[in-house]
Amino acid sequence: MCETNDCLVSALLVGTYETDRPLVHDIFRNRKWRLFEAGDRSRALECLEKNPVEVVVAESQVPDWNWRRILTDLRRFNPVPQLVVTSRMADDYLWAEVLNVGGYDVLAQPLDREEVERVVASARRHFNVAPAKASRAISLSAAIVA
Repeated sequence: MCETNDCLVSALLVGTYETDRPLVHDIFRNRKWRLFEAGDRSRALECLEKNPVEVVVAESQVPDWNWRRILTDLRRFNPVPQLVVTSRMADDYLWAEVLNVGGYDVLAQPLDREEVERVVASARRHFNVAPAKASRAISLSAAIVA
């Protein structure tokens, strides 16, 4: 039985993940998290339209769909899933770039079990936080005006 909201993670894995796929499957199975997979843009968007997904874990370069375009496409969903970008070339520049335009985090490949668990759980906790803060701010400003 789950004692925290971490057990409620529903994520979409986008990309090929040839060497990391068994690790990701093992993490999600052990944590009792739900994992969807898509190898390309059309399948990923179809999955997002049909399933509740809080976190998208995506390779930085999926054919015809780099992480910037993924982030743009995610913004059409409400609430917007958190984007975790993975890359074999992960560095401070990519990390800063992803965070500055609204992504959640960057993970270096090959993936590390503890980092994946920590980042995905944290991304899930931050899912839908911004809209809640915004609605509280609107309520507060309405109360001040009244």
